[in-house]
Amino acid sequence: MATAMVCQPTKEQPQCGGSIAGRSYKPQNRAMSHANLMNNYFNPNSKQDRAGRPGFSPHQKVTVALRMMAYGLPADSMDEIHGMFESTCLDTLQQLCDTIVQVYKDEYLRELNQEDLNRLIRKAEDHGFPGMIGSLDCMHWDWKNCPTGWQ
Repeated sequence: MATAMVCQPTKEQPQCGGSIAGRSYKPQNRAMSHANLMNNYFNPNSKQDRAGRPGFSPHQKVTVALRMMAYGLPADSMDEIHGMFESTCLDTLQQLCDTIVQVYKDEYLRELNQEDLNRLIRKAEDHGFPGMIGSLDCMHWDWKNCPTGWQ
């Protein structure tokens, strides 16, 4: 196990281990970490489908799910491009969404509390949008160049 070292600024190298001189630096073996990640999660031979054939790699599954979300593509369009049936695409998208919710729900997917609400109101007011909470469409905002079709 590597021990943390404190970097001492020098003329040749004013700082190390980050952008703040004197911060702790812990050497990392990035190449080994990457190899482990790829082997553990992205190894195409690691999983087989029910018929015993190699399954879709995580790269393929994530790509399909992200394309469906980013471009609004229907699941049945993935068969032509990625060779993945609609049901597999939908299962993959559901698994990705469930994973994202599970990982980030405590920090980002929670009910607003009063402190959050106050911070958002102040931020909106600082940017010239008073009373923005509850009116996300900005219909109360005067827009001098508003297209006539929207007036």
